[in-house]
Amino acid sequence: MRVRKVNILLISILMIFHSHCNPQNKESKETCIDREPYAAGKFYSGRPDELKTDLKALFDGAVQKKCEHVVAIISPHAGYVYSGQVAASAFNQINRNKKYKHIFVLGSSHVKYMGGASVYYQGDYKTPLGKVKIDRELAKKLVDEYDVFTLDKEADAYEHSLEVQLPFLQYVLGEDMSLIPIIIGSQSAQICKEIASILKPYLNEENLFVISTDFSHYPSYKDAMTVDIATANSILLNDPGEFLQTLRKNTDDNIPNLATSICGWTSVLTLLYMTEGNDRIGISPILYKNSGDTPYGDKNRVVGYYALAFSMKDSGSQTSGTFLANPEDRKELLQIARQTVESYVKKRVVPVVNEGELNPDLRIPSGAFVTLHKEGNLRGCIGRFNADEPLYKVVQDMAVSSSTQDSRFPPVKPDELGQIDIEISVLTPLKKIESIDEIILGKHGIYIKKGFASGTFLPQVATETGWNLEEFLGHCARDKAGIGWEGWKDAEIYTYEAIIFSEKEFGLK
Repeated sequence: MRVRKVNILLISILMIFHSHCNPQNKESKETCIDREPYAAGKFYSGRPDELKTDLKALFDGAVQKKCEHVVAIISPHAGYVYSGQVAASAFNQINRNKKYKHIFVLGSSHVKYMGGASVYYQGDYKTPLGKVKIDRELAKKLVDEYDVFTLDKEADAYEHSLEVQLPFLQYVLGEDMSLIPIIIGSQSAQICKEIASILKPYLNEENLFVISTDFSHYPSYKDAMTVDIATANSILLNDPGEFLQTLRKNTDDNIPNLATSICGWTSVLTLLYMTEGNDRIGISPILYKNSGDTPYGDKNRVVGYYALAFSMKDSGSQTSGTFLANPEDRKELLQIARQTVESYVKKRVVPVVNEGELNPDLRIPSGAFVTLHKEGNLRGCIGRFNADEPLYKVVQDMAVSSSTQDSRFPPVKPDELGQIDIEISVLTPLKKIESIDEIILGKHGIYIKKGFASGTFLPQVATETGWNLEEFLGHCARDKAGIGWEGWKDAEIYTYEAIIFSEKEFGLK
């Protein structure tokens, strides 16, 4: 891939931002010249032809579109040689043929503290690919009407987090854009909440939100994966409180060299304040990598990058997007599970899967359960919620665990394999609920958590047992979480949905 290596240390060499205006306040009506590119030549190529070539290579190697009705994406903002493929995977999820009314790009300031956020409106943004038009009327309206917004040219002129997203937008959507650039300079969760309340009316399918952030900074490769997965999982819960709690825990764990779990946490938090409690919002993990995965990265000190997409589901939709809608993907996943069970039971060997030959859905990080039945009776069932590995790998791990490590049953023997039926449940992200009235039996699985104790039932358990809601909760609390029949009453309860398919369904048995 023809991408120039970016020297991040050049961030200290500031380009001069030329302006013909006096220092601004909310009353000023002067017109400034366009905002000149600062990050070009540092984080990405400053030459138009080379930049186009680089972007094409990044998009060619990225995860292709898997989500529909995307209203927001989380995308990294490091040098393209480090995070470009992850960013391209995020931008691949938006609708290339859509004319978005407004595109809000939110970045957290790296250069200046402010009490609120800066919204630039006195010119257009420029990149080597041309101009990105600012919706000056709406941008100025935000500054004029809300004290939390101002125009701070110093914060804007030297900030890379917002700018590096623009060439991706230009590559995908062309020139016809209406941008609202917002740089958050506050470190206050309350300010983020205030910004979210102002922007929330714009969270719909007419508009797009681009949230710019890298994840962990400077831990080792292994520690970065642990921290970044925990942070991403807290985002998938769509709960600002859980997100903040996870960031605090990451800090309290005293992980060597960890400077931050996520540098754009205020921008992510603002989005979560906008999306929390919205049943129509589905959040999908798209791709995770860190700088140690590139030829230029040092695995002893890395920066993490995660692409996530926020989709607006249709009313009544049970799962987000079109994930695993292709029957052939489901069959292949069942075949991987079958081959894994048979190989491990007979030889204690997990078969190698050629990831490059798999369809993209099977490579998306997702939680899953693998359930074994023998002559209609449960023979093993183990799974996990964490979307920390590609789906096919999770299924392989759970296939091994359900066949040999379920403490309720002895390990499956080779002579039983012909009598075993395999069922897979691929999970949607957990959603914390405030009332058990939100649980729909047969549709929702439940996850009950109290202190360090937890337990879960898949959605199909309620249907198979015929339990009512209180029985469903009571059995889960007592039998799975170990907190007593009524332990759910003062526990945290989450719901999730599952895409369920089996060998019997496809005639594989």
